[in-house]
Amino acid sequence: MPQFIITILSWIMSIIASFSLATAPLTTALVESNYERAASFEQVVYEDQLVPELDSDGYWTFNTDKDLKIVQLTDVHIGGGVMSKEKDAKALNAVAAMLHAEKPDLVVLTGDMVYPVPFQSGTFNNAISTKMLITLMEKLGVYYTVCFGNHDSEFYGTHTREQISDMWSDPSLKYSLYQPGPENVDGYGNHVIKVKNSKGIVTNAYFVLDSHDYTDGDILGIQWKYDNIHENQIKWYKENVLAIDAANKAIDPTYPMFSSLAFFHIPLEEYATAWNEFRANGYKDTENVKYIDGWYHENDEVVCHGIYPENFFETVLELGSTKALFCGHDHVNNAILEYKGVKLVYGMSIDYLAYVDPSLNELGSQRGCTVINLTQDGDLSVSLENYYQDKYVSQYEKEEVAMQW
Repeated sequence: MPQFIITILSWIMSIIASFSLATAPLTTALVESNYERAASFEQVVYEDQLVPELDSDGYWTFNTDKDLKIVQLTDVHIGGGVMSKEKDAKALNAVAAMLHAEKPDLVVLTGDMVYPVPFQSGTFNNAISTKMLITLMEKLGVYYTVCFGNHDSEFYGTHTREQISDMWSDPSLKYSLYQPGPENVDGYGNHVIKVKNSKGIVTNAYFVLDSHDYTDGDILGIQWKYDNIHENQIKWYKENVLAIDAANKAIDPTYPMFSSLAFFHIPLEEYATAWNEFRANGYKDTENVKYIDGWYHENDEVVCHGIYPENFFETVLELGSTKALFCGHDHVNNAILEYKGVKLVYGMSIDYLAYVDPSLNELGSQRGCTVINLTQDGDLSVSLENYYQDKYVSQYEKEEVAMQW
């Protein structure tokens, strides 16, 4: 990055830091009101909630012969500052309303849970917003895990990625299934959640990976130089798939490769490859691409994937376990394609804060959750669910928005 840009950014950050210091008492009062809101929601009521246990390999495991429901939430973007109070309240409402209606066995938040960007939130403090969302999830009483996005630990944030990871893995949390992951694997939060039947066979597994943030000197992300899933993470993924398969076959040598899903924040390059092939064919299916639902609504239908080649998708095809990939990041790319037999899912976003042109605070087609139903036999269904359906009833007033498509 050129020195003059660094100098200008430093000057701007100094001004914002002074502003943040001057408004600290007001920020504290406003934040406290949203902490109170986060803690005020009623707990989700289940007829028979599945309770995971730690397996012998150290991974959280649901022991059941029943089918499971997962809800993916992405890009919640809690600001946690003086400038984002009202939008934060809306985001908390949306999360609570959708989880009350869906009653999932597991929630996976795929990154950018928070947004400590001072130009819009009014704070550098990413721990405030993280704590606010943790408070909500614990009060709702649903089991959940997270993977990190590029905004969860900005370079100018008050807390590092490791410190934020420690918050999500705090042993006092009752419902968090997040694990920091092995120290010899890049990133924070590379972990697996499993489903094991009464015979001791793992029927499903959910791989959660850190796709990191920025790369190549683009510390602010203003050049859109995003990172990838790293080579040693792919090796870790492969080793775990093979280990689970081997353990299954030790019980039943005829048992086929188990089904799995993978969750991360920044999309793979294949999200662009598949859409561009579909687009070039007049928005019709091809030999490799099957359209299922949704659309790519970013400008020129762009995909902001990692800038360097990686072979995660090729490894997925090689192993034959993972049936669908789930990401966030591009808030108005909400779509499901099947590419070479693997579902590529862009989850519905929640963001009221980050996208300002046009203001997604006042637009609603992209806002919602992604519902995933899985059977013990490995059958999978995925649906993109808009927040403004009647089935999602907010405990507080639900805003009116325009549907832009």
